[in-house]
Amino acid sequence: MKRIAVLTSGGDAPGMNAAIRSVVRTGLGKGWEVYGIREGYNGLINNKFIPLGPRDVGGIIQKGGTFLGSARCDEFRSEEGRLKGIRSLNENGIDNLVVIGGNGSQTGNHLINKLGFPTIGIASTIDNDLVGTDVTIGVDTALNIALEAIDRLKVTGSSHQRGFLVEVMGRECGYLALMAAIAGGAEGVVIPEVETNPNEIADTLRFAYERGKSHAIIVVAEGAKYNATKLAEYFKQREESIGFAMRVTILGHVQRGGTPSAVDRILASRLGAGATDCLERGEYGVLVGWVKGKIKTTPLAEVVGKTKEIDLELFELARILD
Repeated sequence: MKRIAVLTSGGDAPGMNAAIRSVVRTGLGKGWEVYGIREGYNGLINNKFIPLGPRDVGGIIQKGGTFLGSARCDEFRSEEGRLKGIRSLNENGIDNLVVIGGNGSQTGNHLINKLGFPTIGIASTIDNDLVGTDVTIGVDTALNIALEAIDRLKVTGSSHQRGFLVEVMGRECGYLALMAAIAGGAEGVVIPEVETNPNEIADTLRFAYERGKSHAIIVVAEGAKYNATKLAEYFKQREESIGFAMRVTILGHVQRGGTPSAVDRILASRLGAGATDCLERGEYGVLVGWVKGKIKTTPLAEVVGKTKEIDLELFELARILD
């Protein structure tokens, strides 16, 4: 009987629990034994394996985060640490490992696979920066949380004639910021992929004020050269010319903690099922993603160490729509 294990690694993302649930139940449906590994790669190295049955994953699809937990593991960065993890897998009779996570997690996954242990990855990160998938688990929920914050800030901004620099997560990828700016009707957006001139942002704010707007929203990606804090410092001496009194709102980890949306629950369920289908047909060392409305696998070697490009036509659309 095949025995598989699943772990979640890196930053948590809404929908991870739905992915775990899908891996467990589709794996059990194929007649396999399924184990969970607590605390990501740290738990892999330290032998934190637990058997998972259908009821163990009952009632988790609607919960954010990951019930298996996640943790940083410096020891896993060394080959010695990774070999220790493989020994744990072998000692527990595990045939295949499923890793749910983002770029760093899939890098670790790839390194395990290169050492000879058959693994597979599931694309999960609110950053949506993974090559090999159009969208990752957690993005839709994080985007909607950012959008709700923008809508709320517009209300208070209008009451006080203020502008807000709203910083969203995304590491070195501007996807979340760009989508939030378009959906939220922001006056401007700052992303790492496009060089930012603070004077142009100031002009954007001033033009909005001169057009009679009672508020202004600039969405800023955390990985941009000029993040929200730096822009606020730059504008501090220029508020009179801008028109708006500027304030900073950094959403940070709030975006990770939401109840997963229907989109993320369904995506996670499909990717989890896609992962066990891959294992059943003996396809290893790949990332399971969602491309053009279908499950697609991409070799981990083509995924790790890369950042997915965003569609810059959408940046131009955001500029036009402001």
